[in-house]
Amino acid sequence: MNLYAESSAILRWLFNEEGGDEILTLLRDAERVLCSRLSLVECRRVVRRASLERRISEAEQQEVLSVLAQAAARWAVLEISPRVAERAEAAFPVEPVRTLDAIHLSSALALREAVADLVVLSSDDRVRDNAGQLGFAVLPAIGEPPANSPTKN
Repeated sequence: MNLYAESSAILRWLFNEEGGDEILTLLRDAERVLCSRLSLVECRRVVRRASLERRISEAEQQEVLSVLAQAAARWAVLEISPRVAERAEAAFPVEPVRTLDAIHLSSALALREAVADLVVLSSDDRVRDNAGQLGFAVLPAIGEPPANSPTKN
């Protein structure tokens, strides 16, 4: 299976939230993991913010960033190209769509042209709903993180 790893799922795994073990298993078992540069930027920013807001320690921040770097070293990363940005500006099946979610969806669409069996890995309901409407299989079967979670943007 080829997975497009969206930020919400990656963060759920990194912060050991409910469903994180399943996400880790999916990432480990995938033939290929692909993501947008946006996934890495968002994840690193959320980790840094969690540390600044004292929801995690400086040591935990460094550990989480190290785990992410090790995983991402094995992933294919799609840069945010003008083509991806232009598609993100267009309509999606389930509106409204937040800007960063539109970039994720646009990235997944661009990657699907090269990887026909791409599955979207996300725990964000808006991304999941749109990905399903765009013809993607979507994993895992979980919803948004709790409001007090470090992964809430």
